[in-house]
Amino acid sequence: MTSATNLDTDLTPFPDHTQLPESDGTFVKNWQEHPQSILLTDSITPVFKQLHPDGQYCIGQDLGIYWRLTDPPEKGAEAPDWFYVGNVPPLLDGQTRRSYVFWREFIAPLIVLEFVSGDGTEERDRTPWKGKFWIYEQVIRPPFYGIYEVNKARVEVYHLTDGQYQLLPTNERGHYPIHPLGVELGIWEGEYQNAELPWLRWWDAEGNLLLTGEERAEQEHQRAEQERQRAEQEHQRAEQERQRNERLIAQLRALGVEPEI
Repeated sequence: MTSATNLDTDLTPFPDHTQLPESDGTFVKNWQEHPQSILLTDSITPVFKQLHPDGQYCIGQDLGIYWRLTDPPEKGAEAPDWFYVGNVPPLLDGQTRRSYVFWREFIAPLIVLEFVSGDGTEERDRTPWKGKFWIYEQVIRPPFYGIYEVNKARVEVYHLTDGQYQLLPTNERGHYPIHPLGVELGIWEGEYQNAELPWLRWWDAEGNLLLTGEERAEQEHQRAEQERQRAEQEHQRAEQERQRNERLIAQLRALGVEPEI
């Protein structure tokens, strides 16, 4: 019989985020991936700060979610292009996360997004224990799973219902409501980082686009400029009124009338 002490000695503790590979060594599949992730994170950060005033949340961008232990270890991870997990610390023991280790933290991401470079077969693969769709649906189980087909400028969002992903319908604006966050997800045509492209973006529940920090600064600059122009116009009107009054006073005095001032 094996003693409890021997069992403790024989069992190898599961690795944590510092002991698991950060990458499988592949290249980013399309140029737009990194700017797209930054755009999503930048614009929704004020929402997360409101939802988590204690700062307890993390965002993954091409970060591995380890869901089982394999050899090599990276085969047991999925690396969504973008995901959000609430109510977890952004750092672990003061270190930046190298991965999100599911068997250590247990809390599933609320939303996972994949940016498709090919035809979407990999992202829709339901093969048990291998297919990305199956792993998200049956193991990691984020309530929302989005597949953004970059080349088609099209996004699908699935919602986990009774243990299975159901394709969500869009609302009247063509957006997918993500109710726990109070936001909508959809496609926006515009310029970001010097590229005029379709981009995946957030809106609030009223349909207002969530702006990036740069866009908010530009909006504030425009507002300040409009206020400056309004004040300048008001000053010009006041100056014109003053000059008109002076001319009127001069005309009255020329007629021998002393105006009451």
